[in-house]
This record gives sequence, structure tokens and C-alpha cells, in this order.
Amino acid sequence: MKLAVEAIQRPGTTGHGAGWYAGLIVAAALGQGVIRIFSRTTLLHAARRIEYRIREDLYGKLVGLDLAFFGRERTGDLMSRFANDLTNVRMLAGFGILNVINTIIVYVTALILMARINPFLTLCAVIPFPLMILAVKRISASMFRRSLRAQEELARLTSHVEENVAAAAVIKAYCREEAQIASFMAASRRYFDSNLALAKLRGFMIPVMVGTGAVGTLIVLFIGGHKVITGAITLGDFVAFNGYLAMLVWPTIIMGWILNLLQRGAASMERLCHVLDADAEVAEPEAPTDIGTIRGEIEFRNLGYSYNGVPGMGGLPASPHRARRAGENVATPDTGFRLSGITLRIEKGMRVGIAGPVGSGKSTLVRLIPRLFPVAEGQLFIDGTDVNHLPLRTLRDAIGFVPQESFLFSRSIADNIGYGREGTTGEDIEAAARLACLDRDVERFPEGFATLVGERGVTLSGGQKQRTAIARALLKKPAILILDDPLSAVDARTEEEILAGLAGFYGDRTVLIVSHRLSALRGCDLIIVLEGGQIAEQGNHEELLARESRYAAVWREQQLRAEIERF
Repeated sequence: MKLAVEAIQRPGTTGHGAGWYAGLIVAAALGQGVIRIFSRTTLLHAARRIEYRIREDLYGKLVGLDLAFFGRERTGDLMSRFANDLTNVRMLAGFGILNVINTIIVYVTALILMARINPFLTLCAVIPFPLMILAVKRISASMFRRSLRAQEELARLTSHVEENVAAAAVIKAYCREEAQIASFMAASRRYFDSNLALAKLRGFMIPVMVGTGAVGTLIVLFIGGHKVITGAITLGDFVAFNGYLAMLVWPTIIMGWILNLLQRGAASMERLCHVLDADAEVAEPEAPTDIGTIRGEIEFRNLGYSYNGVPGMGGLPASPHRARRAGENVATPDTGFRLSGITLRIEKGMRVGIAGPVGSGKSTLVRLIPRLFPVAEGQLFIDGTDVNHLPLRTLRDAIGFVPQESFLFSRSIADNIGYGREGTTGEDIEAAARLACLDRDVERFPEGFATLVGERGVTLSGGQKQRTAIARALLKKPAILILDDPLSAVDARTEEEILAGLAGFYGDRTVLIVSHRLSALRGCDLIIVLEGGQIAEQGNHEELLARESRYAAVWREQQLRAEIERF
């Protein structure tokens, strides 16, 4: 442009005509377009790959974490990290890095070329920039805090929606729609306010950037115009200088947006690192012991476990802590639930019933066997080997576990049953369903085993969900079968049928049955009664009835209730 202006002002002094330089300007614009397309596709594609890899790492980390972590975190919050936080990181790695590189190149190159024209004029043009940098530095810290708050409010909003969608039936049953709408509006308002505060800060920053560029332009027009008049620089130099200064305007304006991306990306990365840096309290042993095939012998040696949670909540702790030494219970406040002094030996092939009032520790006890919660050294042994020395896959592959709350995936019945073991056939699935007395129900479905169960098995009854979960566990043909109150949603007659069908399946497998219905425990070789996290009494059914203790009292009460229901 300098040479073009001088060719127009003084023809013949620059070696080429103005048309030649106009062609060069067009060629430069085309070259810039090609480079811009290449740079954007390269960096933006890289950002997508970074997002893809982080998402994979994040999911892999989540799957590897134990129940303690999920007992502390909200589902909606974790989903927000997968969606919104990952998007912010991608924007930072893509557009953010692209514009940072562009800004650095443009600023450095333009300032060098401006200094070659006139160093003093360049110094005058950049005088306002230190003030801009100071203002941006003060704003950035506040922007990070507000960005983090906005992300946290979005996580709360997502958690609120996820929870209410899952609890739709409860909300409608209690006519709480209006209350939930009001609660959502409050959460949405907080998210709106946090984003509005961030937008106001960003809106203040951009005028600061633009104003800085405008002040620099005014200085150049005043001082540079005077130098052109006095002949210190040529008109072409003045045009070129203003062209370089104009090139700095967009990077200066975009810097505010980049800083916003940087702060949002940093806040989001901090939230992602909370998951990526989390450590599973139940970890693989450093020197695993290979014992081959697990036979099913279980021994508790003065077992102790506690967590600062609410008793009777399905064994999900709010904040569990791992014990470090043999015989050491996990230290938690006295308000937390506690198992203590559990000493018991279960031989291979035994059927063991576990009874007790709500919150006595039944579910917690059986969840320790597959190490769903951390176990102290020297307190729990499988086939004579400390469970902390067994590879997790070896241990859990040998255990069929049916939890209290049967979880089903949004797939077909066959897929949910087949989830228990890879490479299963239709015959295996049907055999497991027969053992769980589910086959007759499936036959009534139009699509049979291909029937979709809906989210969390919403299209099935409570008993059907429980029997599907039982069939899934039986399909593994485990050495140890743990049934954590799996028949609470079926009637007494169906319970008898299921227990009769399972009796032929048990064989030499070790079976642990947790049940509030003592009738389900009659055929057990050993029954233990837990109270307050300790074994209050133990023996077989007849021995416990003869003692006239709590077990006998509960048995008579349940028998009387059954008689009344029959009439």
C-alpha cells in the first residue's frame, strides 16, 4: 500500500505502476485466505481430537473409580463436566490457541515494521497499551472466579433437571410440579445471574481494548500527520504505518474474548482435573497373588468398617476412609455408621443367611466381599488369601452380586441378563431366566426377550426387575453368590418358587442371602443376625428359634402376619 500510494503520488519513482501493486495486494489477500483456512482447520481439528481424548480419559477414569467417589458426587454435575466443561476446553485449545498465535505474530511483526518506519511514532502509538495490560490483569482474576461460579451453577442446574426427570413419578404422585418449577426457576436464575455478571465484566473489558486502540490511532493521526506535513516521513510511510496500526485493532479487540476463553477454559479444566486426579480408594494390589480359580471360602477376622454416612441408605457412604493397618477400623466421627468385630468363617458350599433390622450393616457387610468398599488389611480372606492381595477382576469375576436396588440398562431383557457374562448365547439367557422364574413373564411380552425395558427398567414391575437382576448374576455361574434382599418386591408364593429353583443351582457354590423375610433363610446352613454393626446371634434356623431371642420374635411376628394375610 505504501508503494501503491507513492506510485500514484509520484509516478515512475517506485519502478511499477499502481495497478501492479494493486495486483500484489489481491495476491496477498488470497495468500492470507489460504493460510487462514489451513491454520484454522489444523488447529480446530487438533482441538476436536484433544476433546475426544480428554472425554475418553474422563470416562475411563470414571469407570475406574469406586462407590465412595460416586457417593460424594452428583450425577448432573458429572454430566455437566462431560458436556459444558469439555466444550470450554475445546474452545480454548482451538479458537483460543489460534488467536493467541495470531495475536503474537501480528503484534511482533507489525511493531517491528512500524519501528522501521519511525521508532518515535511507534513508541507514541503503544503508550496506551501498558494501561490496557494493567486493566486486563485486574479484570482476569475476577473473570476466573465468575467463570468458575457460572460453571458450578450450570452443574447444579443440570443435577436438578436430572434428578427431577428420574423422579417424575414421585413428583406427580405428590402434586409437586409447581414447587419443582419454582425450584428450577431459582436454580436457573442463579445460573443466569452468574453468566450476566460474567458478561458485564467481558462487556467492560472489550471497550477498554477498543478504546486503547482508538487512543493509539488518535496519537498517530496527530503526530504522524504533523511529520508528513514537515516531510519527516512520506505519505506512503504514513499510510503503511496506519495500515500496521489497523492490523493491531482486531487482535486487541479479540484479546478480551481470548482472555474470557482462557478463564473459562482454566475454570473448566480445574473441574475436569477434579475427576482426572481422583484416586480410587479400592485399587489393584501392587503385588497381586495368583490363587487360580476361587473356590468360595470366606473368612472375616475381627472385621471393622465405618463411614460418615447415614445408616440404612443402601451402603452408599458419603465420605469413606480406608484403614491402613491390619485390625485398624476406619476412623470416622461417632455419628457415622460402623461395623465392628465381625468374626466368621464360611466354608465352601455353605448357605449363609444374614438378618437384622434396617441399618444394622447387612448390605455393607456383603459389599465388602467383592471390595466395593475398601477393606483393611488382614480382616477379610477369600480361600485363605487377603482380598487386598487378589486382582480385582479375579475376585469380582468369581462373585455374582444382586444388590438391593436392581439397576437395569435401557436395553432389551436379553441384553440386561447377558450383561453378566460376555459371549453368552440365547440358551444361556433363557436358562438363567428360568432359574429366576422370569421366563413366564417374558413369554407374555410381545417381543419376548427382545423387549426393551426403558430407562432403568421403567416398563417392568419391581419384581420383574429383581428377577432380571438375579438372572444376570446366575448367568455368571459364580463361585460366590450374594443376594442382597433380592426378593423384597415379589410375593411370598413367587419367593418360594424362586428359592426352590435356586436350590438346584446352588450346588457347591457359597451363597450369602440378605433378607428381611426370615422364610427365605430357613434352608441356610448358618444364619447370622446383625445389630448395631455387630453379630448379635448366629446358628441355623432351628437353633435360633430355640433360643427365644430377637430372631425368634421376628419369625413369629412374620408368621402371624402371613396367616392374617391368607384370611
